[in-house]
Amino acid sequence: MTTEPYSYDPPDEDRLLPAVVYGLYLLGLMNGLTIFVGLIIAYANKDSAGPRMQSHYIFQVRTFWTAIGWWVIGLSLIVWGAIFSIILVGVPFLILGGLIFAVGHIWFAARCIIGSVYLLRGHAYPRPRTWLV
Repeated sequence: MTTEPYSYDPPDEDRLLPAVVYGLYLLGLMNGLTIFVGLIIAYANKDSAGPRMQSHYIFQVRTFWTAIGWWVIGLSLIVWGAIFSIILVGVPFLILGGLIFAVGHIWFAARCIIGSVYLLRGHAYPRPRTWLV
């Protein structure tokens, strides 16, 4: 009786820590703090990871910094819009800031979910330096 070897391709890179970072990012949308923990993990492991997981770490770091930029813009418009809404000039800025902040959250969550799907399939993220998803 001859047995054929498994056609199983063992993963050569650890997928646990990138998955933890994606989870911390998604959890951070509710509490805010775990996003920074995830960023530290991504930075700490980015250089020592293999090519597939390194693409995820690059994607995660860029997701963080791009989201922070949009959230700062949105929050600034909300604050200034709230201050100037006393004289009714700031209401459009208040609405625009809230919209930017909300779309930033949706964009951040979408990137984390799509990155998680690629990770669970064992693939590198195809375009880790893109602004889109």
